Amino acid sequence: MNKKLISYIELHIAVILFGLTAILGDLISISAISLVWWRVLITSISLLFFIRFGLSLKSIAPKFILIYAGIGVLVALHWLCFYGAIKYSNASIVLAALATTSLFTSIIEPFVTGKKFVVLECLLGLLIVPPMLLIANNIELNMQKGLWIGLLSALFASIFACYNKKYVEKASAYEISFIEIFSAFVFISFFLPFYVTDSQTFIPTTQDWIYIIILSLACTTLAYVLSVKALKYVSAFDANLVINMEPVYGIILAIIILKEHNEMSPNFYWGMVLIMIIVFSHPFLNKLIYGK
Repeated sequence: MNKKLISYIELHIAVILFGLTAILGDLISISAISLVWWRVLITSISLLFFIRFGLSLKSIAPKFILIYAGIGVLVALHWLCFYGAIKYSNASIVLAALATTSLFTSIIEPFVTGKKFVVLECLLGLLIVPPMLLIANNIELNMQKGLWIGLLSALFASIFACYNKKYVEKASAYEISFIEIFSAFVFISFFLPFYVTDSQTFIPTTQDWIYIIILSLACTTLAYVLSVKALKYVSAFDANLVINMEPVYGIILAIIILKEHNEMSPNFYWGMVLIMIIVFSHPFLNKLIYGK
């Protein structure tokens, strides 16, 4: 097997693991803020092995450490909204909302990085509104709150992705990840005492511990390492197509593991299909029209 094929397999495994995070969020019984706190704590500890227990951070200018720490707050807000949305609805609904991240990014990126506005991306962003309304109108009223919080999660994800892109060259991927995730841990730790009122919403059960360890080590640390390795040999175009598979893989896993298809109407899935067609058409149209 050549390096490129191995990289494709690694990237698909990483994206499947990323898609699994929503399923685990549904299965874990503790509150969203407690879940995220344990996740960033365990992930921060595991990343220490990749940055020589902090020694490699000495080469980063303090200015950029502060910038990465600020981005880490955005990461924390993204994950809090993501898992909070799952608690209000279910994994499938939140993954549908998360499919809008790349289109939010196309609108936000010019403001953050100075990139020119692309008409095609703005048009695709508008096209995603009707299928999103189709989804909203075909889920139970008590789950709609989860959809809107999920969209907020996608918005935060697009903002921190744009800032990461702007400052990605200033440190290694592992150093950036550690600073951001540890910053998320510090940020959440500050608010945790105000939101956790009893041990049942904070202390994981034995089963929760299994899921949290899988979430932290497999779906975060391992998935990130695999994706970083794969991107060395996979083109940006192909990587974008694979990464866009995350909601698809996630919803398939939600159907298999959580049996969520029993809760959703056919129109929900039609809306999801339309969103994915729009998302997947973007790189093809971009290449066809602009040659990129």
